[in-house]
Amino acid sequence: MAHTFRSLAEPNYRHWFAGALISNTGTWMQRTAQDWIVLTQLTNNNASALGVTMALQMGPQLIMFPFAGAIADKFSKRKLLMVTQSLLGAVGLLLFVLVITDAIVLWHVYMTALALGILATLDNPSRQAFVSELVGEKLLPNAVSLNSASFNGARMIGPAVAGVLTALIGAGPVFLISGLGFAATLTVLIRLDRTRLHPSGRRGVGGVLGGFRYLRRRPDVTVVLVVLFLVATFGFNFNIYTSTMAKIEFGKDASGFGLLNSVMAIGSVTGALASAKREKPRLRFIFGAAGGFGLAVGTASLIPNYFVFAASLILVGFASLTMMTSANAYVQTTTPAHYRGRVMAIYAAVVMGGTPIGAPLAGWVADVFGPRMSMVVGAGSGFAAFGVGLVWMIVSKNLRLRYDPKSRIRLHISYHGRP
Repeated sequence: MAHTFRSLAEPNYRHWFAGALISNTGTWMQRTAQDWIVLTQLTNNNASALGVTMALQMGPQLIMFPFAGAIADKFSKRKLLMVTQSLLGAVGLLLFVLVITDAIVLWHVYMTALALGILATLDNPSRQAFVSELVGEKLLPNAVSLNSASFNGARMIGPAVAGVLTALIGAGPVFLISGLGFAATLTVLIRLDRTRLHPSGRRGVGGVLGGFRYLRRRPDVTVVLVVLFLVATFGFNFNIYTSTMAKIEFGKDASGFGLLNSVMAIGSVTGALASAKREKPRLRFIFGAAGGFGLAVGTASLIPNYFVFAASLILVGFASLTMMTSANAYVQTTTPAHYRGRVMAIYAAVVMGGTPIGAPLAGWVADVFGPRMSMVVGAGSGFAAFGVGLVWMIVSKNLRLRYDPKSRIRLHISYHGRP
């Protein structure tokens, strides 16, 4: 157990972990309340409007990510995070004011979603790359996994609290708590012991496009990004799956919606903590988890009972976070520090920037063919990603089949790639 949480021995990271848990809980509360009022208050169960909201929030990644990564590699990540965290909190407080004054309309949510997307695009590469400055290179894989556990622990707590509060007293208090939650991370950033940080000795080289030039030399990282794009774009539309299944298939209210997100986060936290035990992330594990995600989502789409469906989401969360955490750790630990901000900006764009394509598609499929068919599309993305990874390992001669006449199992698979 101590090995799993070894990064917490570093005081700066321990404080960061606690502050991020609070801020992330507020963020998930805001997302849950935002999605619910779009679906039930501002529209009449319109999943397409929910998809547009998600697209606006994730879309800036497609345009801004090269500049966000270059900024993260050039300037102090700590100072950049202080700015972005403050502004993210301000957006939550703005939504609070709009809701309690009963002035909110759909375009307000669209505009605040876009603002959140812009700020998150600037925040994400700095936040991802800042972890190595908190713990150093040796503890980085473990710290990345614990970050995922923190994020998904918040996803377990936040939607459940938001669902109950939204059902009891409305969405306004949820947005207030979200806005104030960013003060936790901001306080940690102000009070960090800067003498214990591990900054990179070099500033970013190669300009805005330096990350792309670096990836030309790293086909292994490129194929990981392709796998992530497929699953994140067409499979990670969880809010659409859970909200439409809760409301349309099972007739549940906001608390029922929040419960589905929280149950899925149980699996996500378990997957992240399992990844934290590993010293080195492995490519074959990433690709296998993508296939496992497809199988889990496909199985969940067939379940007719609400509580059994909720339980099945544990496997969905486990597979998705095992894949994401392993991929994140692989990319970060194999990328030099002076390129890390730009490469992680590309990573974030791949993971979130495909949402303008995938979220409206998932919403449209849910509206026209039903929520279950939307999940079937998500399952297909996992199988396709597994196929891409398998083909790459075979073509690159990292995966080989050999015949052993002395063995009871005559056909064996051996792997010769990067560990």
